[in-house]
Amino acid sequence: MDDLGLQEDVIIAWVRLTAILKNTRITQGMIYNEAVVMLLVNRRYEQDGEGVVAFRELVSETKMLKSLVNRTIDSLVKKGLLIRSDGADKRTTFVRPVPENLHRYLAVHRRTLDLVQQVVEVIGEEDARTFVRLADKIAASPLNS
Repeated sequence: MDDLGLQEDVIIAWVRLTAILKNTRITQGMIYNEAVVMLLVNRRYEQDGEGVVAFRELVSETKMLKSLVNRTIDSLVKKGLLIRSDGADKRTTFVRPVPENLHRYLAVHRRTLDLVQQVVEVIGEEDARTFVRLADKIAASPLNS
């Protein structure tokens, strides 16, 4: 297969996959950007029991515009899922989860995990691990700059 054919195949595969994820509404019950931010905050919370994440880290990890991350945080604060706090020098903003409300996010996350489990069952564990490895490789590449 020539390079152009492979490139077209990658685009088509990408479009099909994103269409499946969009149509199954992988984050049912929560706006996608909210679910992404909560995923990062919850992961930190599970690691250290506090879940404090810097605003700039959320921007870096999500690749969202600062203004979009800010609006997303505002929305999550209004929903009672996050609390905003300033850093020691007041130039850094942090967020942390509201532990007693995490069950609301986790209900959405469980549905996402169920969908991902279906994907793993279709492609198998080995291909799922390969998918993660390849996605991580792409994310670590200059494409992600």
